[in-house]
Amino acid sequence: MLLSARAFPVLSTICKSKTSWKLVRCCNFYCCPHRNNNHVSTISYLTQRINHFTTLASARTTSTISKISSERISTKGRKKAHQELPESILKHKLDMCSKYKKLDEALELYDEARKNGVQLSYYHYNVLLYLCSSAAADLLPESEDKAHNMNAKNLGMSRGFEIFQQMKLDNVELNEATFTSTARLAAAMEDPEMAFELVKQMKSAGIPPRLRSYGPALFGFCKKGEASRAYDVDAHMIECEVAAEEPELAALLKVSIDTKLGEKVYDMLHRLRSSVRQLSESTATIVEEWFTSDYAADVGRATWEEAKVKEGIVNRGGGWHGQGWLGNGKWRVIRTNMNMKGVCQCCGEKLVCIDIDPAETVHFASSLTKLACQKESKANFLKFEEWLRQHGPFDAVVDGANVGLHNQHHFSFLDLNSTVNQLRYLSPSKKLPLVILHQSRVRGGPAEDPRNRKLLNKWKESGALYATPPGSNDDWYWLYAAVSCNCLLVTNDEMRDHLFQLLGTSFFPRWKEKHQVRTSYLRGVKLHMPPSYSIVIQESENGSWHIPTVTGDDIEDPRQWLCATRNGGTSVRTHS
Repeated sequence: MLLSARAFPVLSTICKSKTSWKLVRCCNFYCCPHRNNNHVSTISYLTQRINHFTTLASARTTSTISKISSERISTKGRKKAHQELPESILKHKLDMCSKYKKLDEALELYDEARKNGVQLSYYHYNVLLYLCSSAAADLLPESEDKAHNMNAKNLGMSRGFEIFQQMKLDNVELNEATFTSTARLAAAMEDPEMAFELVKQMKSAGIPPRLRSYGPALFGFCKKGEASRAYDVDAHMIECEVAAEEPELAALLKVSIDTKLGEKVYDMLHRLRSSVRQLSESTATIVEEWFTSDYAADVGRATWEEAKVKEGIVNRGGGWHGQGWLGNGKWRVIRTNMNMKGVCQCCGEKLVCIDIDPAETVHFASSLTKLACQKESKANFLKFEEWLRQHGPFDAVVDGANVGLHNQHHFSFLDLNSTVNQLRYLSPSKKLPLVILHQSRVRGGPAEDPRNRKLLNKWKESGALYATPPGSNDDWYWLYAAVSCNCLLVTNDEMRDHLFQLLGTSFFPRWKEKHQVRTSYLRGVKLHMPPSYSIVIQESENGSWHIPTVTGDDIEDPRQWLCATRNGGTSVRTHS
């Protein structure tokens, strides 16, 4: 009876009910094959039917349980059997060696596995190569015994190449990780030529090299001062569409300075301008080294065609001309700041604001939608897009959580409302900005206060409030709204975490510096509008340079710039 009750909920209800027999009597007119007043016959008939259902349910349930149990046991058994394979045991142990950087133990496991005829896959070999290359590059934990550290380094190099050769002899599949680890071994042997050759082999084998694949060869050549070979690696990267980042460009800049290749220094500064924009402290130090060198004082020309330089600046969108070093004589290099209008506090030159191509904005918004739909519920985000088409465009978007939670303790609708009112006052259309809040912020807690509820209702009725759904990341919503409307974005979020790294380093930083409004709180909310100039390396028409660093980037601590001008501050020009 229990099985039938599980299989048929209606029977369960009847059996548990106090009026079950009353229901049975009522069923006399509908369930029995003959209408009569013989209740005993009715009960007998129903009992037979219930027994029938019970038997049927029991058989089906027993069969189902047996099948499920069999499948579970089978799956569990297969999994356990797989885990007990010598290859699986070796994989687990090697993973532990990799986690705790134990090269000696990993090599013992490898030797034992080969002795016992264990089949090694590319995964086993790659873990071993990773540990060997890490030891060769002094990346394993060091001990106080320097001789032990040197032995570990030598062991990593010798056994690493042995393992790589064995991999090829066993016809094990080679992949990008294999070649990269072996290239690191070559670099540890101070053989960047071998490291570069391995990258070329990757390409010949149809394996796309990655940025990390080029590092051993590029940094190796730069370290040895072989500038021409370093440029060859750089050219190979460009050919394979692998973009150099700040460490690679800084290394190329340094070797260009060391080998007194002024034109290459000039090229590298402009590549840093286009891809990095603001320099880390280590790279800024290299740039200072160039401008303060005696050789830099001799590089450049005293006269140039002023019209051609201006034409170059216009054609390139402003901020640089690309005509080479202008002027001559020693450089004066000073760390300084810009005022609110972008005027250098050292030389008095005003920086320019470089426009963004509107087509780039449209393309970025489209890419943002695609990425958001991969990370968020596609239906939810597309619903927001449609809502934005109906209620937009807006002159400003507010990251409600960031503004309301500025003190990290209590959500302040007062500060949020003050921000909204200031933005409405600044808006040419006097339209309310769009406030993005998570649904949890518009229900419960402070939101239920009558004044706050009235405020939320006002924004909602005006089409100026969007509550993001449960489980969503509201960062996608306020960023997309600001980009698609090409408007101001009010947030103190520096937008540097993983989510924003997905957006790349080309367009997004340029868009951010032109649209982000920061806030400070002292006797109310104060808005800090985007700078009127572009925070990027700028080359002026008189030959001076202004280079932003990453040091300082908030309201209290202004960003530091390198100001590099020729002594005397002016250069002789010829007019065309």
